[in-house]
Amino acid sequence: MGLSSTLGSFLFFLGLCGICAGFVQENCTDYKLQFERVFSVPGDVAMLNSTLVSPEVFNFTTAPYNITWYNSTTEEEMKNKTGQILVYGETLWFLNVTLDDDGEYVAVVRTPSKCYMQATKLVVDLPIPGECGRPQRAVQPLTNGASDTLHCPLGDYIDKLDSYNIPSSIQWYRGCDPIVDGIDEYIYRDKTKLAITEVGPQNNCLHTCTLTFTLGGVMRSVSETINAEVKDFHLAPQVHEPANEIIKAPMGSKFSKRCLVFVPGVESPFIDVLWMARGEFIFTTLPSDRVYTSEPRIWSQDDHIKGTWIERMLMFSELKKEDFNISYTCTVHSSRGIPKGHFTLLQADLDGKLYDAYVAYPQPYDFGFSNEVETFALHTLPQVLEKACDYKLFIADRDCLPGQVTVDSVEENIQASRRLLLLYTASTFIRKRHTCSTSSNNNNISKSSDISDKSEIKTSETSDSVTCDCSDKSYPDTRQQFECVAALHRALLEGSLKVVLVELEEITPAQLALFPESVRHLRKKQGAVCWWKNLRTRQRWRTCMSRKEDEEKGGKDSQWSPSLSPSSTFWKEVRYHMPIRGKRVVYPEKTALLSL
Repeated sequence: MGLSSTLGSFLFFLGLCGICAGFVQENCTDYKLQFERVFSVPGDVAMLNSTLVSPEVFNFTTAPYNITWYNSTTEEEMKNKTGQILVYGETLWFLNVTLDDDGEYVAVVRTPSKCYMQATKLVVDLPIPGECGRPQRAVQPLTNGASDTLHCPLGDYIDKLDSYNIPSSIQWYRGCDPIVDGIDEYIYRDKTKLAITEVGPQNNCLHTCTLTFTLGGVMRSVSETINAEVKDFHLAPQVHEPANEIIKAPMGSKFSKRCLVFVPGVESPFIDVLWMARGEFIFTTLPSDRVYTSEPRIWSQDDHIKGTWIERMLMFSELKKEDFNISYTCTVHSSRGIPKGHFTLLQADLDGKLYDAYVAYPQPYDFGFSNEVETFALHTLPQVLEKACDYKLFIADRDCLPGQVTVDSVEENIQASRRLLLLYTASTFIRKRHTCSTSSNNNNISKSSDISDKSEIKTSETSDSVTCDCSDKSYPDTRQQFECVAALHRALLEGSLKVVLVELEEITPAQLALFPESVRHLRKKQGAVCWWKNLRTRQRWRTCMSRKEDEEKGGKDSQWSPSLSPSSTFWKEVRYHMPIRGKRVVYPEKTALLSL
């Protein structure tokens, strides 16, 4: 052994023997007072830990070291005292705290060449008279009406005791009353968690967890009190769209898909809604990047279930080959979980169409609108044609993107459809008739290039023609006006669209005489699919075939009643006019649909 090594060990030995001289006289690196205080009450256990035994301070795995604790006021070394003090390495235990123990305590770590010091503050308070629990309380929020959990702040004590292989147990209290595991809404989970199956106002109170163990030959305990605050925070986010679906789109087209998230609760949620593909997040919001996202759009819902809606669009300015056969995922990051929704993008079949049919029907404030018409369009049609027959429909009130310009939406989605289902009643065309006039010796067909500004369409079948100006300024512009012009253009000029008339109520000859000539012509040529005839059949069926189970259902239709059965006459007629499933072709036949 060299002289320097021998001298170093000798000096270290002298240092250990001379610590009674006081730590203040030593030239130690001072890590000052720890920020975290240790709070206690008389009679409890308090644990002070030094953080000096750390690789950030010195290499404790190779250098020998010794730890000594001192009372900073008296500068006296803290030594073991049965039932009172226990020094165990970097931990100083007070086994029976008194008011006199309040103060700062210094841990000094000495190695052969250096020493380090750090102070820890012990704060001893008296309990609040008339209250159970500790005077110092941690605040933990609970979500009203949901399952939630309280966390006991004594985890450090449990970990330290586990490192000593010393068993311990926890007892929870609500106020002053012990909580029994499994009784009422409380369930003990692990050692530090108290689960509450359904949080209510009764949980808005003090909860105390008491840890009991045996240390230094005596049984002791330590407690922490939690001020549980029941609030109407947000619950777990729900991803409504995308709904884990497969979507087809044509190569080279524009494409967008929204992520729609609902967060129940009355407070504003702190969540992130992000799109990702190929394992990478799509952060850009610049259209110049071709594939980009919109900024989140947020709005509140106050009726029925209160909460917040969040929408974020994924957009492609032009679809390319590498965009297909990829799963795109919307991920919601929140403290209540990370729900996801995804869709897979495939290239559209053959003709590049996205939908089998575009559904046009009277809108609110239009003539011919009723709740029955809206129910048929939004519920009955999808239930049979989409769910039972596997067709794909575009229904504007359901599928339009929020904020999209009406003209653009109508043009793009009719162009992406193989058929147009025109739903009407006896009063649907009353307003349009007001702007239609008959002229003679006019055999031309024309359409303006701009639907929004010049929507007059002139057609002729014989020597007379009917002119229908869909831009009547005495009524506000409606989507149905634009649907009228776009359908006429594609049916008459391009021959790329078949229009299917769906008659929702019986039309008398007098009512039919008031229809535009275009509708009368098409109805005469190819006929109309009549829903009202199906209702008559349904009435006869219910009269003749009424059974006890029908009465028990309150008269509601069964899944395959005549009104909803795909094999009924009405739905067979509708399917006859729809594209053949599996074949995607453009029919060159021109439908002579005159001015609608």
